[in-house]
Amino acid sequence: MRGLQSDPAAAPDRPLAEADPAPDERPAGRQLPGWLVVALPALVELVVGGYRISGPSFWRDEAYTITGSQRPASAILAMLAHEDAFHGLYLLLMHPVIAIWGTSETALRLPSLIAMCAAVGLTAALGRRLARESALPGAPVIGLIAGLLLAALPVTTRYAQEGRPYALTVLFAVLATYLLVQAVTRPGWRWWALYAAALAVTGFLDLAAGLLIAAHGISLLLARRAVRADSAGPVSSSGPANSSRPANSSVPGTASAAGTGTGRPISGSVLRRWLVACAAAAIVLSPVAILSFLQKDQLDWVQPPQWSDVVTLLSEFAGATSLIAVAVVLAVPGCIAGRGLRRGGGLTLAVIALPWLVLAPTLMLVVSIVHPVYVDRYILYCLPALVLMTSAGLVWLVRLTGQLVTRRWTGRRAAVLSVVPSAALAVLFASLVISPQVAIRQPGSRADNLRLLASIVATHEQPGDAILYLPRKTAVIGMAYAAPYSKLRDIGLQEAPIPSNTLRGIPATPSVVAARMPGVRRIWTVEWLHPLAPDSEPPAALVKLLAPMHMVGSWQIQSVLLCLYAVGSH
Repeated sequence: MRGLQSDPAAAPDRPLAEADPAPDERPAGRQLPGWLVVALPALVELVVGGYRISGPSFWRDEAYTITGSQRPASAILAMLAHEDAFHGLYLLLMHPVIAIWGTSETALRLPSLIAMCAAVGLTAALGRRLARESALPGAPVIGLIAGLLLAALPVTTRYAQEGRPYALTVLFAVLATYLLVQAVTRPGWRWWALYAAALAVTGFLDLAAGLLIAAHGISLLLARRAVRADSAGPVSSSGPANSSRPANSSVPGTASAAGTGTGRPISGSVLRRWLVACAAAAIVLSPVAILSFLQKDQLDWVQPPQWSDVVTLLSEFAGATSLIAVAVVLAVPGCIAGRGLRRGGGLTLAVIALPWLVLAPTLMLVVSIVHPVYVDRYILYCLPALVLMTSAGLVWLVRLTGQLVTRRWTGRRAAVLSVVPSAALAVLFASLVISPQVAIRQPGSRADNLRLLASIVATHEQPGDAILYLPRKTAVIGMAYAAPYSKLRDIGLQEAPIPSNTLRGIPATPSVVAARMPGVRRIWTVEWLHPLAPDSEPPAALVKLLAPMHMVGSWQIQSVLLCLYAVGSH
C-alpha cells in the first residue's frame, strides 16, 4: 500500500504538514528508511514467533479449528447456522490450509504467525505515521520501537503460535486504524471503502473487536471537538499557523496549536463518511451478529471477572507483572507528548491509541459483572495501542534525559549518560520477558495438553476398547490428535459432527449407551477436572452406567481427567 512506503506528511494535499513538520531534527539522510521501520519488526516477529512454533501441544480451541475446518466448505456453512457462527470466516479461511498442508501444529499455526508478522510491521508504520501527526520527535524511531515491543511481548508469541483467529484480528484492527487515518487525510471514498471492509473483516474474525468502531468514533469526536474549540475563538493576528513562533518547541511534550495533526479539520463531512462506512460494515456483519446472539449459550463457560483477571490482563499487555508500572510510566508521557490530547491536536497518537486501548477492556469487564462475556483473548486487538503509547513515552524519556544531561555535561560523558535510562529499561524488559517467552513454548503451556493425552491412549488402548465422553463437550479432546481415538468405539455418539452440522456431534441418550455396553470389556472416559458450566459436568445417568466396572487407570493431565474402566478382574 502506497501509504506504507511514502511519508504521508509530505503529500501535496497536506498544507498543515508543510507549515508544521514533525520535529525530527536529524538530517534527512540520517533518518531510518521507511522500509526498515516496517520490515525489521516484522522480521523479528517471524524469528521470535516462529521459534519452536510446533512445541506447544494443541489445546481444545485449536481442536475446534481442526474439526470445524477440515469438513467440506458446504458443511462449514451448514454448521454455522447451529454453532460457531462467530468463527465462521476463520474456519472457511483455514479450510484450504488444512486441505493442502494438513493438521500438524506448524501447518495450523503458520497463518497466525504470518498475520502477526504483518500486524507488527503495520503497527510500526502506524506508529511512525501517528508520531508525525502528533509533532513528536523521532517519528521513525517511535514506529520502530512500537513494532519491536509488540514482537517481543510473550502474549504476541502466544497467539502467533495458535491456530485461532486472534492474530488475524490484531492485523485487521491495526489495518482498519491505519486506513481511518488515511481516509481522514485523503479526498474521496476509496479509503473509506477500504476502511469499512477492514472493519467488517475484523468483526468477522472477532465480534468483540466491533468495539473498535466505538473507539474510532471517540477519537474522531475528540479531534472534532478540539477543532471547534480552536475555531470558535478569535483569529490571531499572526495568522492561522502562528508564524511568530516555532511550530514545535524543542522541549518534549510541547504542542503546536496550528490545527489538527491530520493537516485538515475533522469536519462534519468526515464524520458523515465515517458513519456511512461504519453502517456498511455493520450491515455486512449483522447476519453473524444475529446468529452469534442466538448461539450465546456457547459462552456459558465464561465466568464473572475477578481482580485477578484485571491483573492478568495488565501483566499480559505489559509483558510481565513487574513491568506493569513501567508500562504505565511510559504510556502517560506517550499520551501527553507532542500534541497529545490537547485541543487542536487532531488525530494524534494519543487520541487514536487511548480509546483503542481503554474502551473495549473496560466495557467488557463492566458488562461481565452482570453478564459474563470478558475473555482476555477477545481484546488482544487492543494491544498495539499500548505499544504505540509506550514507544512514544520511551522516546520522550530519552529526549528529556538528553536535554537534562547536556545542560550539565558535554561530549562522550553526556552521550553515555543520556542513553542510560533507556538502556536500563531495555535490559529490564528483556530480562523479565525471557522466562515467559521460554515457558510459552513448552508442550504443556496451554490449558490442555492434548498431545500427551493422545499418547497415553495410544500406549494403553487395546482392540475392542470403547470411549465415553462425560459429557459430549469433552469430545473435543479427541479431535486434534485423532489417530488413537479413532480406534475406540464411541458408544456415546448418536450422530457424527458433519451429518449433524455440529462441532462435536449429537450425544446418545443414556438408554442407548446402556444398550451398547454389553460386550464392551474396557471403556475410556474423558471429563473436565474443573467444569465451568453445569452442562460440562459428567451426566449422572452416564456415570451410573460405569458403576459395575472398576477403574484400572486414571491420568490427570492439566484440565482433563482421563480414566480407564474394565469389566470384572481384567
